[in-house]
Amino acid sequence: MKKKTVKEIFLISVGSISLGLGMMGVFIPVLPTTPFLLLTAYCYIRSSKRLYLWLINHKIFGEYIYNYMTYRAVKRSTKIGALLFLWLTLGISIFAAASFYLRILLLIVGIGVSIHLFTLKTLRNEK
Repeated sequence: MKKKTVKEIFLISVGSISLGLGMMGVFIPVLPTTPFLLLTAYCYIRSSKRLYLWLINHKIFGEYIYNYMTYRAVKRSTKIGALLFLWLTLGISIFAAASFYLRILLLIVGIGVSIHLFTLKTLRNEK
């Protein structure tokens, strides 16, 4: 087995931290999932074939990352689910927030993420 270089160890570390943040982003609407998962894929593909293959073949994130990287597109069901979950959690957060400025920030984030999702192509051939 080949010994890892400092660069490879660094990329694996950054990729793993990014993966953790991306996974947290699934549940925290202000934390973006997609950029962190794409950063993870970028780091892993340049440092560890094994980790990259694990990520691409992951039962939850794999197909999503592959479709996004390959086609810059997501399934219609993914778009709908993301938008519903985004606005449900943002709605709760906006309602619970005490600060007017925090509410505005959450609203701006929600609009930005929604625009991004709407600009992505929609994959037609769903499984």
